Amino acid sequence: MSSTRNTSILNSLSSIVTTLVIVFIIVVGFVHGKASNLTPFFPMGMKGVFNAAAVVYWSYTGFDMVATMAEETKNPARDIPIGLVGSMSMITVIYCLMALALVSMVNYTQIDVDAAYSVAFVQIGMKWAKYLVSICALKGMTTSLLVGSMGQARYMTQIARSHMIPPFFALVHPKTGTPVNATLVITLLSSIVGLFSSLDVLSNVFSISTLFIFMLMAVALLVRRYYLRQKTSQEDLMRVLGCLFVIIASSAVGTALWNANKLGWIGYTVAAVVWLIGTLAMSFLPKQRTPKVWGVPLVPWLPSLSIATNLFLIGSLEPDAFWRFFLCTAFMLLYYIFVGVHATYDVEHQNSQDFKDVKPTDEPNHAPFVT
Repeated sequence: MSSTRNTSILNSLSSIVTTLVIVFIIVVGFVHGKASNLTPFFPMGMKGVFNAAAVVYWSYTGFDMVATMAEETKNPARDIPIGLVGSMSMITVIYCLMALALVSMVNYTQIDVDAAYSVAFVQIGMKWAKYLVSICALKGMTTSLLVGSMGQARYMTQIARSHMIPPFFALVHPKTGTPVNATLVITLLSSIVGLFSSLDVLSNVFSISTLFIFMLMAVALLVRRYYLRQKTSQEDLMRVLGCLFVIIASSAVGTALWNANKLGWIGYTVAAVVWLIGTLAMSFLPKQRTPKVWGVPLVPWLPSLSIATNLFLIGSLEPDAFWRFFLCTAFMLLYYIFVGVHATYDVEHQNSQDFKDVKPTDEPNHAPFVT
């Protein structure tokens, strides 16, 4: 709430401390590691790997917060992609190294699910290190909440600008340049939810929501590249929709076959071939947009693979996660239909009317708050 610059400085200082502790954990883990602890390397099989990946997937949600900072970045077209791809690549490597260090120190059956690294250091005789790791973990959670509040507040600001929620939350303080109201409300609400909810429930809901949103982003990217209103012909539009249907349907069928454990590799191969045909067919369609500065490479292959991967991980979640997701989605759809549609239409109509009424010599109004 004070300023984006102060938040960035605090986050940078905290990240330096965290980096030093992470290096310490990785080095000590490999030094005290035992090869015998890595056998068997896949104790739960590939199905266990995908089930775990689906649950911890929400740990990647912080990276999309980088995209919300576009309005406060000097050169967003260049800096946002570099920051997003660069940070995600580095953190992925760190995740893997820390996980390998942990299972090298102690056998996977002896890992404490509530304090994995702290207890692991106690088991290898370094009791003093558990305090260092615990403090680092607490600091890591604090900075995660800091970044989460900053990003979610800007999501709320954009939603409030369309009047889907009260425009009060779109107000930006003239001195700090931050959405104070949205930051305060989203932080308090998140704290209340975190206090009264269990971690397993939240992780499942967050994971399926994140996977579904990321899948929709991949679909939106394909639609944006291959469809342009008033330019794309009806025939090309039907081809785009047909290819999307084949990609999504083949991914969903492959996921269902994997979870049902039916047809074996024959079913997986058929689903993969159909997915390949749908993606290949889309690659031959004419693209309607070309990014001017930076764009996702390997379109449509990379977005299509993202759709398949996200759907596959969604299918690896527990049934309870789907029920919670469907209930939340149904509530939000009802809200959008009865409130959001009318609110956004009124705002768009008002903006169009204001644009027509503005004269070239009109001066902008200076209000105490700007939106």
